[in-house]
Amino acid sequence: MIKFEKKIINHMRTIQFREAIAEAMKEEMRRDESVYLMGEEVAEYNGAYKASKGMLEEFGERRVIDTPISESGFSGIGIGSTMTGNRPIIEFMTFNFALVGMDQIINNASKIRQMSGGQFPCPIVFRGPTGSAGQLGATHSQAFDNWFANTPGFKVIVPSNPYDAKGLLKAAIRDNDPIIFMESEQMYGDKGEVPEGEYILPIGVADIKRKGSDVTIVSYGKIIKEAIKAGELLYKDGIDVEIIDLRTIRPMDHEAIFTSVKKTNRLLILEESWPFGNISTEVTYQVQNQIFDYLDAPIEKINTADTPAPFSPVLLKEWLPNFEDVINAVKKVLYKN
Repeated sequence: MIKFEKKIINHMRTIQFREAIAEAMKEEMRRDESVYLMGEEVAEYNGAYKASKGMLEEFGERRVIDTPISESGFSGIGIGSTMTGNRPIIEFMTFNFALVGMDQIINNASKIRQMSGGQFPCPIVFRGPTGSAGQLGATHSQAFDNWFANTPGFKVIVPSNPYDAKGLLKAAIRDNDPIIFMESEQMYGDKGEVPEGEYILPIGVADIKRKGSDVTIVSYGKIIKEAIKAGELLYKDGIDVEIIDLRTIRPMDHEAIFTSVKKTNRLLILEESWPFGNISTEVTYQVQNQIFDYLDAPIEKINTADTPAPFSPVLLKEWLPNFEDVINAVKKVLYKN
């Protein structure tokens, strides 16, 4: 695990999430010739979401590689190449498509180090969008964060903004463990401040996106924007929430959660996933097991509806959690409903 945060305070620019991703990959490829990018449409088309724009021109076709539509094939090639000293970045057009490569990802990438007795680390980054992205239907709108986090050997990162995305992706590329790096189609156009200088964010460290004293909200990824919106509205109503962005799902920063809950004595978890056996369930267990006596109300969690994602925009709005759900849940744990 990279346990440091390297920053050079420099001029801040406002750039898109996709640009932050591209900058991270370019900087690491310039620094280390063993790093390369492979996936569908990453080269000639500049990436399905333009997150690899300009990379083919700079690094050439040997390091920015377009593939056939075969996630099992190019995942396996990437994993195998780590055993010869390479550090591949494998882009999935969506993690929904990674399902056809799960044998390679789960049975090989996550296990090579242990099965080889430590002879073969697997420094690979699998990255691409996760979760719902509007009217894409049930087979293109799934969040697999907890699937990968349930697999020993992986580190799972889900950033929520351009600054975190760049700093964490650079850390992921340098890490010697296999990394699952999950983005969102609906975040690629999001803008945020990112410094011009070199910086790396530590894997496994949460970030407090809003300080507060009444209720702790734990979230991550694009859905955290609903928590932030709710926090602003609740503050006008005299309720001060603290919002923790996990950023890394595995390893998880339990101490950041415990410290916050010890202060607020109430916890709400917001997650874009089905309600059964997910990250919010794990957070709930850890808090009640470790600091139960600090809780002044039952823990609440907000998830998607327990159905496949609908295509209808009316149903999709009901399926996904939103800021109103957060407001109602906060008031519930404060006994103000």
